[in-house]
Amino acid sequence: MIVTFKSKAAGDVIMFGESAHQLMKVMGKDPDPQGIITAEQLPAAIAALKGVIEEGRRQPGANDDEDADKPAMTQHVSLAQRAVPLLELLEWAHRKNAPVMWGI
Repeated sequence: MIVTFKSKAAGDVIMFGESAHQLMKVMGKDPDPQGIITAEQLPAAIAALKGVIEEGRRQPGANDDEDADKPAMTQHVSLAQRAVPLLELLEWAHRKNAPVMWGI
């Protein structure tokens, strides 16, 4: 399954359902087929995603180049790395006071 996060503030962010659902839970949202992060909820959601990203950076091996010699298709992409584009969308939406929706 693919989930697309949308906002009038910036371009869409598309990600695999499993990663999207994990990040929805981090932001305090139910991983429903449709949902919204209101403009009022954006600061808390941004803080939650920043926490995941920072935690990912502190993980052992997070800054290693252990995957550098592997072909691109076999390199591991962490949840923290997957959160970055969504964080950028939320930050743009917050600047423009616009909600972020998915499944609509």
